[in-house]
Amino acid sequence: MGKSKRQRALLLAISTPRQSRKRLSEAIGYLQRSGLEVIAEYPEQPQDISELIQTHEDEVDLVIIAGGDGTLNAGVDALIETKLPLGVLPLGNSNDLAKTLGIPRNLNQACKIIIEGDIRHIDLGCVNGKHFFNFASLGLSVDITQKLTKNAKLPLGIFSYFGAVIQAILKSRPLSVKISPNKPVIQTVQIVVGNGQYYGGSKAAVDNARIDDQQLDFYLLEIEHWWEIFSLLPVIRSGNFVDCPQIRSLQTRQIRVDTGKPCPINTDGEITIYTPATFRVIPKALPVLVPAKAKR
Repeated sequence: MGKSKRQRALLLAISTPRQSRKRLSEAIGYLQRSGLEVIAEYPEQPQDISELIQTHEDEVDLVIIAGGDGTLNAGVDALIETKLPLGVLPLGNSNDLAKTLGIPRNLNQACKIIIEGDIRHIDLGCVNGKHFFNFASLGLSVDITQKLTKNAKLPLGIFSYFGAVIQAILKSRPLSVKISPNKPVIQTVQIVVGNGQYYGGSKAAVDNARIDDQQLDFYLLEIEHWWEIFSLLPVIRSGNFVDCPQIRSLQTRQIRVDTGKPCPINTDGEITIYTPATFRVIPKALPVLVPAKAKR
């Protein structure tokens, strides 16, 4: 990391299954053998991550978060406040930020990036004061997620997913959305505001999207009748909107969405805020350790 003194890192990891704990232990050993002093904390809940970052702010030179996008998002506000660089160890089910930044799931390789990589200042999205790395969304995908959360304890596998889809569709109707500035009222079932290159494991709808382009990638699925939702399910599930004819997309630094009645908004996989919502980009908001070849 370009300093001669011994570096100290705060490593945060939510309680993980045994296999992940073993991989994480090996990763900590790798970091320590490479000369990094590691203070490891294992919060029970994601909401404890920000407090731990603030508690250790004056003791460490960087923060390493081991987990997926939801775990990373839990710490983003404290990272902005403390201005500490972020190292990423991808251990989650969803690792879109790591994929966007070119950080592999192999933990030894990810550790090497933390030790030898470059600092890259990335943009963040912000909606009503809540920051996000990858995306914010509202509409049918959020409804499906809420149904799945309620049914999470049911051992139904794929049937649980399709059951949640059907329940959500039967109760869903297109949203009448006012987009500001200077856009008409539009009927939609899904809005996504992306900051990075990947979300939901798919490439962004805007081909040249980057996490440091100082732009948000806004797109929505426009429909006329509620039954069109069924034909759009594969698109909504995959997040791959690139070739969908019903898509409207644009790049913007700020945009406001008003849905009349409040609708929940998902940021990086967790419901955190409600409409009406103003989305904006925060350029070069956060220093992150990335592969040297990815430096721009």
